[in-house]
Amino acid sequence: MAKDRKPDDARPRGGATRSGGGNPNRARTGGRNGRTRPPTQVVANAHRRPWGLIAGAVAVVVFAAAVISYAVVQVNAANANRLESIEEISGVEAADYSPGQDHVTTEVDYNESPPVGGPHDGNWADCTGTVYDVDIRHENAVHSLEHGAVWITYNPDEVSDADVDTLAELVDGESGRMLSPYVGLDSPISLQSWNHQLKVDSVDDERVEQFADFMTFNRSPYGDDSDKNEALAFPEPGASCENPAFAAEPLVEGDQSSPVGPSDAPSSEEQG
Repeated sequence: MAKDRKPDDARPRGGATRSGGGNPNRARTGGRNGRTRPPTQVVANAHRRPWGLIAGAVAVVVFAAAVISYAVVQVNAANANRLESIEEISGVEAADYSPGQDHVTTEVDYNESPPVGGPHDGNWADCTGTVYDVDIRHENAVHSLEHGAVWITYNPDEVSDADVDTLAELVDGESGRMLSPYVGLDSPISLQSWNHQLKVDSVDDERVEQFADFMTFNRSPYGDDSDKNEALAFPEPGASCENPAFAAEPLVEGDQSSPVGPSDAPSSEEQG
């Protein structure tokens, strides 16, 4: 006899099967439709501002602004102290020695003391930042002025050793400058370039450095457009200041002329 079959209570009803219907062991959650949206994870740091980078950028901008401001101040200060003409240095006396002065081997009786131009020896004194400890022969020193040098002199009886050291620091190693004592100088310190002279009482006078800086190899002491430059600037631009033989054994004031080192005096054939 056929046995009555009862529906299996474990089998889904209504034709639904377990295959392809999802995980039967998944727990159902509450809600009208039996489903809910998965919870959204909130990342706390997703929108945090990079304050460290911002602070660093601001610091760089502030530092750059400070550097630029300092540079502008320094440039303005330098321009404010910049000289345009030798006439801006008070106390400078000007002479009027023209180019083409004679080369001589005799002693010259100069109008100025120390001299600032005129006839001079054919051999120039070394003026490559040379510090002499003797009163060099004046005729050789004037030739150096013709080449564009600044000659700083001092009265050894009125200037201390410390002051001489200060002057030496302004000269030593600076091409176009030389320093020497000058016996009988009527002021403690005197500075000479071709056609120009400045006498001061103290090594601390700011005009000492101003004159040296402005007049060394300066072909435009009255400004770029002044007609005075043609007449009063040093006559031989580009001429050498080197005479190592003179630096090693300098002629002293009162010595006779001697062919020490190079000379640009014309030879007897050229003169003839």
